[in-house]
Amino acid sequence: MLEPYDETWRTELMSRESNGITVRLLWSRATNLVTVAVADAASDDYFELVLDEHEPALEVFNHPFAHAAARGLEFRTRRPEQEVLRDAA
Repeated sequence: MLEPYDETWRTELMSRESNGITVRLLWSRATNLVTVAVADAASDDYFELVLDEHEPALEVFNHPFAHAAARGLEFRTRRPEQEVLRDAA
């Protein structure tokens, strides 16, 4: 008998964090899919890259922004700065 499908159950294979950006390599037993999840704590940006069977997981894990850009995924790398208005008087 097959186990019920649970899309929230994933195993973290590895993770790293730097400057508030967390990158996680995840595997789903139910779907056998590998994903790279990227979260930016400063801007609350988040994206996931679902890898096909021919993509090198470690390459995507090490360079997720390059792979996201190659796929046409748009994202911000930092929050936009507020403009400072100067008094011209």
